[in-house]
Amino acid sequence: MGKGGSLSDGVLKKIFLSYTYVAIWIFLSFTVIVYNKYILDKKMYNWPFPISLTMIHMSFCATLAFVLIKVFKVVEPVTMSRDLYLSSVVPIGALYSLSLWLSNSAYIYLSVSFIQMLKALMPVAVYSIGVLFKKDGFKSDTMINMLSISFGVAIAAYGEARFDSWGVMLQLGAVAFEATRLVMIQILLTSKGITLNPITSLYYVAPCCFVFLLFPWFFVEMPILRESSSFHFDFVIFGTNSLCAFALNLAVFLLVGKTSALTMNVAGVVKDWLLIAFSWSVIKDTVTPINLFGYGLAFLGVGYYNHSKLQALKAKEAQKKIGQGDEETGKLLEEREGEVGMGKRSDSQN
Repeated sequence: MGKGGSLSDGVLKKIFLSYTYVAIWIFLSFTVIVYNKYILDKKMYNWPFPISLTMIHMSFCATLAFVLIKVFKVVEPVTMSRDLYLSSVVPIGALYSLSLWLSNSAYIYLSVSFIQMLKALMPVAVYSIGVLFKKDGFKSDTMINMLSISFGVAIAAYGEARFDSWGVMLQLGAVAFEATRLVMIQILLTSKGITLNPITSLYYVAPCCFVFLLFPWFFVEMPILRESSSFHFDFVIFGTNSLCAFALNLAVFLLVGKTSALTMNVAGVVKDWLLIAFSWSVIKDTVTPINLFGYGLAFLGVGYYNHSKLQALKAKEAQKKIGQGDEETGKLLEEREGEVGMGKRSDSQN
């Protein structure tokens, strides 16, 4: 009874911690999205400089990551040569900077709810680019699923009350660059046995992003900021915003490390619905029935895709266990044959 009780307590504790990690990630992700919207939206804080905001995030995160790694030694830095950094990290940093720039820019033109609906296209983009780079095999049933997600998002876009074509292009561009980044991480880093947690990732990638963003910032936003003499850097607003962005990266590390990437995907769906509800009820963005119907279709498609991935993962693990079992059985047979052989030799010697 004692053992059973302790086991159930352990299971309950694990479940409680898992839900805690999920709740922390949802809260921080929710906060960063709404906070960015608040800063960039012309009707709110009215600071429509997405490149500058992203650069503030990157400089803050890079500095904090440096302190955590070099000063407090919270995690060990990954051994990386200059050639590897230039060939692998720099391209990923370039894609990440473009993704962040465009996604933050979209908040100026689109509602939070509609942006979340457009983000449902991420699995479509990741799968398509994965097939293009031959990281994923083409499967007709998966492609049909991707088309159903796209169809749902198209319906949601059709029903959008504040449709802005430029904003949609920015968000779709952000999705495309982010999907490419995720695939390139597999090609350039994971395939080489290099894994970066969020802290080491920021340590290597954030400075690179900052440098890449300097070029468009110099021509696009710096002239406007120089003319705007009324602006004064608000350390509280931008400091807390950057801290939330950094904390979100740590929350991703906790969530994926302590649960799984699939849990994060499921939590992401919950977060999206919460953001849509928040956008409608608090920010007073218009969410139409067609919006919800279209996103509902996309949501079902994404859910089915995640379910299929889970089943494939389970099948792969089961196959791996069978393989390990066969290997162990083979070793036992070899040992027994060896013992029999030794026995025969001793008999012949006698």
